[in-house]
Amino acid sequence: MPEDRITQEKIERYRNISKKALALAKKNISKTKEQEAKVIIEMVSCYLSDSEYFEKKGDFVNAFAAISYAHGWIDCGARLGIFNVKDRKLFTI
Repeated sequence: MPEDRITQEKIERYRNISKKALALAKKNISKTKEQEAKVIIEMVSCYLSDSEYFEKKGDFVNAFAAISYAHGWIDCGARLGIFNVKDRKLFTI
């Protein structure tokens, strides 16, 4: 199957990556940026929930887009030092 297709398997794979990154981020919040982390974690959780909603409706494009937004928020927190993470496979740091 071509890589340019959004499949249910691809959605699941990328959602799991984002959930893994979120779990690691939650464990590594900068002590001075807890309020910022709370906002980011809430946004990530909402986007991951949205992705599940869209997937259940069969809207794979928006499901995948929501995952991308979720992970973008996580990466933003990592780049700004809100999350003290070092894993270059899960985060853009």
